[in-house]
Amino acid sequence: MPESRTATFSDPYQYQTFHPDGSQKIAVTARGEYRSRLTLIELHRLWMRSGWQSLPTVHHVALRDDQSPIAFPIEVGMMVGGIEVQPGELFSTGLGGDYHGRSSAQLHWGSLSLSPDDLAAFSRALAGRDLKHPAETRVIRPEPAAMSRLLRLYAAVEGLATTTPDILVHPEVAKAIEQELARAVIACLTSPASTESPQPLRAKVMQRFEQMIESHRSEPLYLTDVCEAVGVSARTLRLYCQELLGMAPHRYLWLRRVHLVRRALTLADPAKTNVTTIANDHGFAELGCFAVAYRELFGEQPSMTLRRAT
Repeated sequence: MPESRTATFSDPYQYQTFHPDGSQKIAVTARGEYRSRLTLIELHRLWMRSGWQSLPTVHHVALRDDQSPIAFPIEVGMMVGGIEVQPGELFSTGLGGDYHGRSSAQLHWGSLSLSPDDLAAFSRALAGRDLKHPAETRVIRPEPAAMSRLLRLYAAVEGLATTTPDILVHPEVAKAIEQELARAVIACLTSPASTESPQPLRAKVMQRFEQMIESHRSEPLYLTDVCEAVGVSARTLRLYCQELLGMAPHRYLWLRRVHLVRRALTLADPAKTNVTTIANDHGFAELGCFAVAYRELFGEQPSMTLRRAT
């Protein structure tokens, strides 16, 4: 049954948990008012997604193994796997794969996804040959005419989801839209002007890095321990983090933990806990330094976040 829904958020944690296509970890990297919007459209065999965030972020995305979105930035570019992806370009990740992305400004992105069987069926019918999902992240630069057509169709459907979402759940309307979107995306994938793939070793190292972070979510991690666990030197890890995340590993580790603190403060009962306890639980011992850095990032003292908790 076709479905369309849109939600808005003021908390990056809510935004990242709304995604049904896999898991996301988002860290906002600049001060300001965070706002975001996510639109999910499920037709018959094709899924369409549209997202917008008001602030720069660095994010790690791990996808489901039955769908692989073909995604693209709109209006401004982003970095994916250390490669710059500009408007007019696509990127795709292997089934069940993961990637790091980052933006230096507010980000508007879109994606379309099909199951492997449906991708093959559509490509046989529309292009006369099977297309398979790539085994790893790949940046695709289609012919401009093909990409322009895809973006026009995408914008029209996104507009319907915003203004008249009920029309998208009509089975025949959904089927017609799905056919046109599939035709447009297959055209982009079967006649690319060029493609580019991130270095596989770098991706594997960063995957192990994320696995270690996730297994020590609330603990301070030290560079020597991290490097030993992921199997690279400190110099190599710093290089990979700078290329993929735009920052040193210790800064990324700190950002991930401070966002966990903010989430904990938001959910806490001010009558039962305090900032010191929550900060210490996440490995922050120097409360004064922590409070200054927290205010620089979020624009308020951690005590203010706790007082607003509900």
